[in-house]
Amino acid sequence: MPTVARNIVDTLAASGVKRVYGLPGDSLNGFTDALRECGALDWVQVRHEEAAAFAASAEAGITGELAVCAGSCGPGNLHLINGLFDAQRSRVPVLAIAAHIPSDEIGSGYFQETHPTELFRECSVYVEHVADPAQMPRLLRIAMREALEKRGVAVLVLPGDIGLTDIRAEPEVIRSQPSRVIPAQSQLDAAAEALNAARKVTILAGAGTRGAHAQLLAIAERLQAPTVHAMRGKEFVEYDNPFDVGMTGLLGFSSGYHALKSCDTLLMLGTDLPYQQFYPEDATVIQVDVRGEQVGRRTRVDIGLVGTVKDTIEALLPRLSPHADDSHLTSLLKHYRRTRKDLDELATPSPRTIHPQYLTRLIDEGAAEDAVFIPDVGSPVTWAARYLTMNGRRRLLGSFTHGSMANALAQSIGVQANQPDRQVVALAGDGGLTMLLGELITLTQNQLPVKTVVYNNSSYNFVELEMKAAGFVNFGTELVNPDFSKIAEAMGIKGIRVEKSEQLPAAVQEFFAHDGPALLDVVTERQELSMPPTITAAQASGFALYAIRTVLSGRGDELVDLARTNLRQLF
Repeated sequence: MPTVARNIVDTLAASGVKRVYGLPGDSLNGFTDALRECGALDWVQVRHEEAAAFAASAEAGITGELAVCAGSCGPGNLHLINGLFDAQRSRVPVLAIAAHIPSDEIGSGYFQETHPTELFRECSVYVEHVADPAQMPRLLRIAMREALEKRGVAVLVLPGDIGLTDIRAEPEVIRSQPSRVIPAQSQLDAAAEALNAARKVTILAGAGTRGAHAQLLAIAERLQAPTVHAMRGKEFVEYDNPFDVGMTGLLGFSSGYHALKSCDTLLMLGTDLPYQQFYPEDATVIQVDVRGEQVGRRTRVDIGLVGTVKDTIEALLPRLSPHADDSHLTSLLKHYRRTRKDLDELATPSPRTIHPQYLTRLIDEGAAEDAVFIPDVGSPVTWAARYLTMNGRRRLLGSFTHGSMANALAQSIGVQANQPDRQVVALAGDGGLTMLLGELITLTQNQLPVKTVVYNNSSYNFVELEMKAAGFVNFGTELVNPDFSKIAEAMGIKGIRVEKSEQLPAAVQEFFAHDGPALLDVVTERQELSMPPTITAAQASGFALYAIRTVLSGRGDELVDLARTNLRQLF
């Protein structure tokens, strides 16, 4: 007779799950032994449970299907929480098996006791404690469907003794159910009336436009609307798009910023851009989102359309008249070309230092046409946003909503395990890499040929920028780093270190040509400023205050380096 744990494993296998990420532990023994006996699922052993959850988040993000991670009782499953927050906020389906202490010890303050149902409640769409074998497999069925249909995290809290209990149950097949969601006719009519009356329409498109590229281009052409993307929309919006005018938000372009600020009507398509200051003040706003609760969350909305982007555009198009006036579009496209030219001029070699823009440009040029890029939160995301080229086949994943450091290497594990023959490129900050440095061993142990680029600027670089903008002298941000290429070599990974610009092209070529995991450690310019699309008065005064405080603290030489490095961005 199968155990509860074996029924879970068999149901996951029958439902198309291929692997589970995690670490072993005594309270998980029943589950991991069931994996061993079943043989249909791979056990991807990582070195930290946080990496297991990030890996599952990335696998779910790349496939759209359910991914699974597991942690033992107490500290084991508690380590999952950061990666699960990322999955929940990225809206990808992940099932977490959180093992628990023995049932008869719950509430006694037992060794490693926590209360997982409370701990995971905020980062899940469903969390439940399996207190009796009779609850299974029903709770598993509910958890999997909750994760799939609500696009989020479901957590099953499973005491070790319950997992080892015999039950009479056959494995089930649980898969997502495709559906179409279309707004009411009255809302479609209202949106069409507003768009037909508008003079200057701008489209803000996000991750919800996945699978709707043709429809996005069709409505942009009909409305003669410049199209701006948020970070999570970059991979789905900017390629083969004659209406693209760049990105907006803190990492965006000035052209994207002005396209939103200058419109009289804003059409939001599947986006949740969180920064209120980037939205127009007086425009008519029409928002399309499959989740009705998202409408109006970021800015005042005049007309809300609850529906999938592709189906909603198809329903809207017959109601829209072609716009004859293309002056708004033409003006913003000209602005975008100028902005793009300015950005590209920064991605050039320097005899004195290696600019991160130049490194990213070479990575973009050398990577495969279907590569998956995963940047760490911080400065690597900035350079990825501005210098990676999307083409409809490449993918761009990251912790773009949760915003956690150390995501790049951990998430690359999940993508590479799922797609072993695809090129996966982790763009790692030196701070992010060292947070989960042990996961380099996970690459070699699981034979994952991830290519890891290290932006080695010996600092928490983006934090330093935030300090400067707020007027603070940099403090507590310096990193004393090793030669990461030598660490990689010690772990069985090809390591390459570059300290001069002239060495970089050949090194990038060697890096991508290696058959197996490789790490490229590049010493980049610490003082590089990732300039925001527009400088506010508060930021300008903050930089001035930073300069004064730095001089008074006796560190005026930093200002000389800062000016030397970034003078080219100002003229």
